[in-house]
Amino acid sequence: MLPPRRFRRRIIAITSGLCLFLVYHFFGLRSSFHPATTHDPPHDECPPLPGMEDVLVVLKTGVTESLDKVPVHFRTTLHCVPNYVIFSDFEEEIDGVQVHDAFRNMDPDVKATVPDFSIYNRLVQQGRAGLETADFADEANSAIGKPNNPGWKLDKWKFLPMVQETLRYKNDAKWYVFMEADTYYSWGTLVEWLSHFDASKPWYIGTETQIADVIFAHGGSGFAVSNPAMQRVAKAYTERNVELNEYTDAHWAGDCVLGKVLADVGVPLHFSWPILQNTNMGELDEFTTAFYRRPWCFPAVAFHHLSVRDVQDLWNFERRRWHEKQKTLLLHSDVFKELIYPNLSAFRDTWDNLSDEEHPEITTFDNCQSFCKDQPECVQYSFRSGSCFTGKTPKLGLSKAEARSGWTMKKVEAMLREAPACSSVEWGA
Repeated sequence: MLPPRRFRRRIIAITSGLCLFLVYHFFGLRSSFHPATTHDPPHDECPPLPGMEDVLVVLKTGVTESLDKVPVHFRTTLHCVPNYVIFSDFEEEIDGVQVHDAFRNMDPDVKATVPDFSIYNRLVQQGRAGLETADFADEANSAIGKPNNPGWKLDKWKFLPMVQETLRYKNDAKWYVFMEADTYYSWGTLVEWLSHFDASKPWYIGTETQIADVIFAHGGSGFAVSNPAMQRVAKAYTERNVELNEYTDAHWAGDCVLGKVLADVGVPLHFSWPILQNTNMGELDEFTTAFYRRPWCFPAVAFHHLSVRDVQDLWNFERRRWHEKQKTLLLHSDVFKELIYPNLSAFRDTWDNLSDEEHPEITTFDNCQSFCKDQPECVQYSFRSGSCFTGKTPKLGLSKAEARSGWTMKKVEAMLREAPACSSVEWGA
């Protein structure tokens, strides 16, 4: 049972029955990879990361985004990582780094008959020349994802084959840490966090999400799987291949499918919120008390929904922090004090700080600002679409034309003074 008041961003009711056939389809884990490559990080730019040698980072991407979103990781998140592998729906090299086909050893009948593989089959036959304009058309995320986006529909199929391909690539890592192209990890914080878990036991750690009766780790937020848990999933997918492919076909979220298989093999999800975030810097609420944990003294390991610029900025921030303070551990309190707070002010043009309490009777920015100053719990305000919005906790927000925002700085400073000192880290293990 989920803890009270847990946010459930992707809860749906699955009402159609699934007819699952218990047909076993065996295929060997024949290695089609060269031995796993160890990347030699440059010593002058990389802090010591004891334990990182035991981690294989697995980056999942897709052909329609990879050229835009992956290269930044070679000079940032992957720059100091000794072991990583990249999987996509198209095998290619990007900046001299091999990107592997997640489906190369998958059941050919599925690839030939399931409509979701239409884009994949065009890529196999024609390469990038087989891409069509519609393949790049994006759509807003809905309660069931992006059902009209070809790459998104194919993406759900990557998770289970990717587990087997990952073990083909490197089967002796203690931890397998998964990320997407718009995810950023603080590696020093990650390895210190993982040191609190016994990697010889089956672990599945991630930000808790729920679809129907399945609780699973949200893929974009990043998640970690220990070697024994990976082995169990690979074995289950081999032995239940037909059944699990049918289950995937009837589902819409691959991270949920993976979570279901892990639960089936006796590895339930270990909840990680707020350590792995399904949000970017502008949306973070470091003072929230609305959920079952207060983020402030928890480690900040990963962020999601980041632009290329966001990834680069976070890397630059952590590199400066290491050179100036010799710190690799990042807490949510550090994120607020060092990244968010310095960007707050009494007013900021073309900016929306995501205040969410609307006061339509207030029709000017100045009156909105005055109203917030007079309300004891109001710490930020935003004027957009002709209305005043206020908020009780400070968020950074994002650039937005025709919006104007501000923060009551004395109240924010008072919140900082009253916040816990974090004399001990809340690891959540």
